[in-house]
Amino acid sequence: MSKTKKELRWALIGASDIAKTRMINAINSQPNSRVAAVFSSNADRATAYAADNKIPKAFDNLKTLLDDPEIDVVYISTTNDLHRDQALAAASAGKHILCEKPLALSLDDAQQMLKAAQAANVVLGTNHHLRNAVTHRTLRKLIKEGVIGKPLAARVFHAVYLPPRLQGWRLSRPEAGGGVILDITVHDADTLRFVLDSEVEDILARSATQGLASSGMDDAVMGVMYFRGGVLAQFHDAFTVKHAPTGLEVHGTEGSLFAVDVMTQDPVGRVVLRRDNEETEIKLDPPEDLYVHSVRHFNQAVLTGTQPFATGVDGLRSLAIALAAVESAKSGRRTPVQEQLAAREVH
Repeated sequence: MSKTKKELRWALIGASDIAKTRMINAINSQPNSRVAAVFSSNADRATAYAADNKIPKAFDNLKTLLDDPEIDVVYISTTNDLHRDQALAAASAGKHILCEKPLALSLDDAQQMLKAAQAANVVLGTNHHLRNAVTHRTLRKLIKEGVIGKPLAARVFHAVYLPPRLQGWRLSRPEAGGGVILDITVHDADTLRFVLDSEVEDILARSATQGLASSGMDDAVMGVMYFRGGVLAQFHDAFTVKHAPTGLEVHGTEGSLFAVDVMTQDPVGRVVLRRDNEETEIKLDPPEDLYVHSVRHFNQAVLTGTQPFATGVDGLRSLAIALAAVESAKSGRRTPVQEQLAAREVH
């Protein structure tokens, strides 16, 4: 990509809810990007979606879209089982890629995506939105500064109610990557990795079906991640909980941080420090839309050679944790994570 190009033209691969409600605005809000096209395998849906969202071009053939020389970047938000092939095609066509999480349904598939992007010299990012929040960026900064001493433990509360408009394949299609772990736990994994600046060694998880998911699928999970250095991180994720707040806590030798209402797509929440029997609310920088922050950093990566805020490697490592959670929930045993990545030459 020429460093002098002023505007990046994005194409949406997938006429999705997340693109409509979050990403179109985020892309178009930037002075150096705009949404120029949308792809759906259903021609009528592509045309209607383009009209509804004021997108100039609609495609029902992926190759035709990728052959369009006006397209610089693709945003992939199809079902999880389609991510790999669509990303490989995009890389082959020389398009930069921002892909929804999880990157793929296996580590081998995700690794193929990373290698294809590297070979094509295109940027690959993962749309892990939570690390973009000012609350989580503040947590990471405070922990690095030693405000709570040595981190000992963390807890994530990410049990929510899946809105009816999203109660489709996530609850009924395991082959498409449905289920709570690949939808929510993968976000916890990325957020904790970011906030703690550490990697997970192993995980123990127990899942359940509590009323929304089809038989044999999971709509709730609890577990513990064991991080390098000994930090234990407890998590509760669900599609079935209507009345609970979300949050993230980190407890250290010298204090504790409590982030309230922060496991969300919106730029909300607050952070409280408790130390020496005193509570102090942390003053946060002005909030910024999480997806705007993500797109701004992605555009910068394409145009100047920096890194997306969540890279392809971040997506791979968070996927590895989620897949270990899936395996642990099936086996009932503690499942290693880092060993799975060791042989994959992640750089």
